[in-house]
Amino acid sequence: MDRTNALVERLFRNAGAALELYAVYLGEQLGLYRALAEHGTATSVELAERTRTNERYIREWLEHHAVSGLVDVDDATAAPTERRYTLPAEHVPVLADPDNVDYHGYKGVELARAARMLPDLVEAYRTGAAPPHQPWEPEGRAEFNRPTYLNLLGKQWLPAIPEIDQRLRSDPPARVADFACGTGWSSIAMAQAYPRITVHGLDLDEDAIAAARRHARDTGLSDRVGFSVANASDAAQTGQFDLVTILEALHDIPRPVDALRSARQLLAPGGSVLILDELVEDEFTAPASELERYHYGWSLMSCLPEAMGDPESAATGAVMRPATLRRYATQAGFAETRTLAFQTALFRFYRLIP
Repeated sequence: MDRTNALVERLFRNAGAALELYAVYLGEQLGLYRALAEHGTATSVELAERTRTNERYIREWLEHHAVSGLVDVDDATAAPTERRYTLPAEHVPVLADPDNVDYHGYKGVELARAARMLPDLVEAYRTGAAPPHQPWEPEGRAEFNRPTYLNLLGKQWLPAIPEIDQRLRSDPPARVADFACGTGWSSIAMAQAYPRITVHGLDLDEDAIAAARRHARDTGLSDRVGFSVANASDAAQTGQFDLVTILEALHDIPRPVDALRSARQLLAPGGSVLILDELVEDEFTAPASELERYHYGWSLMSCLPEAMGDPESAATGAVMRPATLRRYATQAGFAETRTLAFQTALFRFYRLIP
C-alpha cells in the first residue's frame, strides 16, 4: 500500500506540474510575462489593460502564479483587483527573455503541441504508422534551441573542440553543411562565431526553412548562410564541405545510416562530421535518472512517432545510446567514431572521421 499511495501522490503532483506548464503557455502566448518584465508590477486590471485581455481571466492567472510562487504578490489580503503582482527579477530570464540561455517559457508551447496530437498518437500506436504532421499554427513551433545555439554553440562548444575550431578559423574559408537545421539558428550561430565560413542548412520542413531564411535576412547573414528544403538521407546531395553538423537531430532522422552516408560523401579531404545528441545512459537501467525519464517522455510523444512514417525507418527514438550511434556510423562507412570528452549537462558530442 505504501507503493500504491506513493504512485497516487506522484501522479497528483505530475498533474499539477502539467497544469502549471499550460498556465505558462497562456502567459507566453498572451505576452503576460513580457508585460510584467517590461512595465513592472501590476494589478489584474492593469495587466489586462496592458495586454488587451479580459481582467477576470488575468486575475485567475495571476492568483495561480502567486500561489505557485511564479510571481510575487505584495499584499495577499488586499481586495482581488487591488493586489499588485511582480515578476521576480530572478524569473525574468526564465519566463520573459527568449534570448537568455535560461529561457524556458517555450516549455508550455511544447506541452500544448504534444497534447494536441494525443488522439492521433493513440491511433498511431495501434497501427505502427506516424501521426499526421502537426501544423505550425496557432502558436508556431517553439524555438527552444535558439538561445542555446546563439549563446553557446559558436562561443563555447565549438571552441572546445580544437580540431574543428582551428579549421573554422583557418583559410581557405571552411564550408559547413548543417543537416536537419530546423529554423536555422544553429547555422546562424556558427556563421556569427566564425566570420569566414559559409553555412548551408538542410531540412525537410518547408515552414522551418522559410523561417530560417527570414532569420538569416534579419541577422544580415544571407550572404554566408543559405538554406534549402532537402532530405539529409538523400544520396544525391552534392558539394564539398569541411564540416557536416547534425545537432540534436540524428535520433529523429528515420534513416540515420543513409543520412550519415550522405554526410560522409559530402566531406572534403580532412573533413569530419560533428554530432550533438542527447546525453543518455550507456546502457538501459530501471529505474533511471530524471533526465533519462525526460528523454524517454519526449521519445514516446514526439521523436519516435515522427520517425515511424518511413517504412525503412530505424525507429531510433530519443534515447540513442553511444553504441547505437557507433553502429550507425560504421554502417555508413566511417572509419572512426570519437565520443568527445567535452559534454554538457544535456548533450553528448561525437566526431565522425571517414
